[in-house]
Amino acid sequence: MKLPRLGHYKWWLRVAAYSSFLVAGQTTATLLGRLYYDQGGNSKWMETFVQSAGFPILLPLLFFFSPSLRSTPSTPLNTSSMKSPPLYTLAFLYLGFGLMLTLNNLMYSYGLLYLLVSTYALLSATQLAFNALFSYFLNSQKITPFILNSLVLLTISASLLAVNTDSENMIGVPKGKYVIGFLCTLDASATYSLDLSLLQLSFQRVINKETFSAVWDMQIYASFFATCCCSVGLVASREWKLLGKEMENYGKGMVSYMMTLIWTAMTCQISPIGMLGLIFEVSSLFSNVISTLALPVVPILAVILFHDKMDGVKVMALLLATWGFLSYMHQHSLDDSKSKVNKTSTKEASGAGAVIDVC
Repeated sequence: MKLPRLGHYKWWLRVAAYSSFLVAGQTTATLLGRLYYDQGGNSKWMETFVQSAGFPILLPLLFFFSPSLRSTPSTPLNTSSMKSPPLYTLAFLYLGFGLMLTLNNLMYSYGLLYLLVSTYALLSATQLAFNALFSYFLNSQKITPFILNSLVLLTISASLLAVNTDSENMIGVPKGKYVIGFLCTLDASATYSLDLSLLQLSFQRVINKETFSAVWDMQIYASFFATCCCSVGLVASREWKLLGKEMENYGKGMVSYMMTLIWTAMTCQISPIGMLGLIFEVSSLFSNVISTLALPVVPILAVILFHDKMDGVKVMALLLATWGFLSYMHQHSLDDSKSKVNKTSTKEASGAGAVIDVC
């Protein structure tokens, strides 16, 4: 991970801002998605569509940053690796991530439709375990005892939710649909984690630079392709024919229907800003760790806003998942301390070498 000295307050401010965007955007988008279904929305493709269709609001932000900032890499790169890839390579890369984003958002839409939002949020925490595995194979991330402990705890947490179908059926969700929602959310967590690791790998191996402009282009173009794919899915599924009736029958009215979709689209763009910013500033693993900060927030808000049932099994799953998150954070704290010690030792060695050379 790229962890500078504590004195680099601008770096820490950027990381804090990106972290806030990620947590706030993810929490709000999840709650709005559940609100859409609770009030009569039923289109999986529309819910998937709005998760990527808000990307045009990112375009004006490009004008607020100077060209020097947009072209400055987050870490020093070799001059031999600064050559940009061909345009067709970038187009293929953006299309690939756009397809992954479409699949990921569609599976999350199924999860929100068939699961309580508190259950959905707890299952989404498994993305941390998936990211550790993908980072191990793709980003050379080590599996330490603390990370292994986190993997075990998150697996047990998900397993508790998997056997808790009877509690979910009390709210009228058939067991078959609960299983579909469970598997879709689990698959979406795995896809999201794979996407993060591949993003980091792409910046390092294909794009050959980690600049603000490169991060922004990835988000905008991938979202554009994802929106196109969702439009095709919306038409092919014929769900677009039911949207007028869905709007008329929406529980809180037509204006609320439109505002729910619009705000979902906007908040879904705030979260990727934080995600890509943290990948740019730190790493994909750290980005995923920060995203789980919403873990205890969403279930609590779900109980307050949607009156979700928080039984003993779900409380135990929440505690285990939180313990797993804290284990992850402790490992990052150890990595940070080790990084500072290594930098100090390197500086001392360099200073000693300089004295010898002078003598």
